[in-house]
Amino acid sequence: MAAPSPRPWLVIPTYNEAENLERVVGLARRSLAPACAEGFRILVVDDGSPDGTGAIADRLAAAHPDEVAVLHRDRPAGLGPAYLAGFAVALEGGATHVMEMDADLSHDPADLPRLLAATRDGADLALGSRYVPGGGVEQWGLLRRIISRGGSWYARRALGLRIRDLTGGFKCFRADVLRVIDLPTVRSRGYAFQVELTWRTVRSGFTVVEVPIVFRDRVEGESKMSWRIAREAAILVPALRRSGWQPPAPTGELTARDGA
Repeated sequence: MAAPSPRPWLVIPTYNEAENLERVVGLARRSLAPACAEGFRILVVDDGSPDGTGAIADRLAAAHPDEVAVLHRDRPAGLGPAYLAGFAVALEGGATHVMEMDADLSHDPADLPRLLAATRDGADLALGSRYVPGGGVEQWGLLRRIISRGGSWYARRALGLRIRDLTGGFKCFRADVLRVIDLPTVRSRGYAFQVELTWRTVRSGFTVVEVPIVFRDRVEGESKMSWRIAREAAILVPALRRSGWQPPAPTGELTARDGA
């Protein structure tokens, strides 16, 4: 890894994304370059993909050593742990902002500058939202639309939040937010991870904004969604509220901005 340098980082977790990785990294580099005069870093977190995704990531890092890095993990252990490992590397590397997105091109890399701009303009967390005016989904059947909207509605009601898209994974955090919300104690491993991080962000008093995006279904490869992951989310969401989690007492200069 490169020496610490203050700049935005993008974390992309991968498992069997050989068909998509080179394209998504190339598009992300193209989008971030004009938005990041200070430079940027893309971290691919590969969970031991048997299809060669890790080797592709290594090749991209060798070709673009100032912009691309790779974190190899032995085996798949869930989306949440992959992101937590990537966040730790980004924070140690001097990240000012930490973005996250899927590797399958369901999130448009062209939207990254808009998320980053929202956090530079006052938000602590910018969510790429499908369910605010201007947002939407493409190439989904009716059943998947109902499940997605229903999941966000369920999480919103259970946690008492006003955010419309709680289950999306296209985000940009100010780095200080990740330092405050006590990442080592995050419980979620699957897609409930996205709900838990946003909930902790709000509970910590940070400002969250939803930036409209259009979500597109993956073209190549297979979805990682499963009934086990959906069941974890259904169980964990009410457990979060019952837990009464509070952010740790602040140490040093890290404080939340007013508003939520």
